[in-house]
Amino acid sequence: MLRSKAFITRAQSADPDTARAAADVLGQLAGQELALIILFVGDGHDLPVLERALATVAATTQIIGCTTAGEIAAGGYLEGQIVALGLPRSLFRVATGCLGDLRRFTPEAARDLAFELRAEVTFSTADWANEVAFLLTDGLSLMEDQLVWALSEALGQSPLVGGSAGDGLRFGKTFVLHAGKFMTDAAVLAVLRTPCRITAFRFDHLEPTDQRMVVTDACPAQRLVREINGMAAGPEYARILGKDPQQLSPFIFAANPVVSKIGDEHHVLAIQRVEPDGTLRFFSAIETGLVLRLAQSTDLGAHLERELSRIAPKGETPTILACDCILRRLEAENTQSRHKISHILDKYGVTGFNTYGEQFNLVHVNQTFTGLAFYPPDDDTDAMEVSAFLPRQTGAPENA
Repeated sequence: MLRSKAFITRAQSADPDTARAAADVLGQLAGQELALIILFVGDGHDLPVLERALATVAATTQIIGCTTAGEIAAGGYLEGQIVALGLPRSLFRVATGCLGDLRRFTPEAARDLAFELRAEVTFSTADWANEVAFLLTDGLSLMEDQLVWALSEALGQSPLVGGSAGDGLRFGKTFVLHAGKFMTDAAVLAVLRTPCRITAFRFDHLEPTDQRMVVTDACPAQRLVREINGMAAGPEYARILGKDPQQLSPFIFAANPVVSKIGDEHHVLAIQRVEPDGTLRFFSAIETGLVLRLAQSTDLGAHLERELSRIAPKGETPTILACDCILRRLEAENTQSRHKISHILDKYGVTGFNTYGEQFNLVHVNQTFTGLAFYPPDDDTDAMEVSAFLPRQTGAPENA
């Protein structure tokens, strides 16, 4: 039996009416001194109505959040809900900031924001040694790769974890939330300082195969691959899979991802869709000359159970904040294992959302389960270490 100390508050509402759902969630959080509320907003909710509902709380409590491609809370995988996580002021100091106008992104602005937020929390809690950063980004901005590079440089050894906002499966418009306002073309960064131990993690259930392919024509700025192995990208990818190009769909992409190697690690570079001209649009940056390997799935449920049990040693589970790629959810649905996955997520008390991409330190990736596990401080200690399942990656990608 898993044990958990309820030192972080979870709240959720399945009410389809935005005003009622917001009142329900805020009511569950009421009466607590919170340093930060993290809000995940499901498909179908009225964002201006939600902004009005948050106005009073946002005046006294920091609130960040985003729209989703699905939510995770009690019950596992959810749809159309509003989900929240509340971090208590007694155990967390938080500084938040926003980077707008990402189309004109500059690394200097990102670094300056990270330095400013780190200074703010360090000054107020110099005796709390553990620090981590959480990032939420417009999932259609195409700027996550540049963001994580710039932010990680300023964050030093503090782990950076994040997710790209979603819009169901429409890929139309995604929003992030800061100071009670929803914005596009923006990213929100929160720097947390705490005496609690934190584990930053990232894992996937995929194994690279020996089937290689080379990107021979790409547009990195738009994440487009025009040619693979000198052939039109979509048809060539379909040929490698032994499928008709007309069969390519999000479910096929979820079941047949490609990976690239950076250093000793593989990173999933997931395909978002195939364009009418046969070009493949990716969720992550991609460039000419990159060697991709076809990956195969292992058992999604068994792998998730195994990895979450590592985060919850000795029978005590932490509070887990997770960014879970939408392609993992699609795979669960396509393999009829959604119920099993939901049971595991519920069992380990996971709160989070389905993303258009995940960020972990220096890299922006896809088809991973990425997040933060928070453990209550021991009764006889004031501070515990921040740990991570994966080191920062500094190697070069595999090229042809």
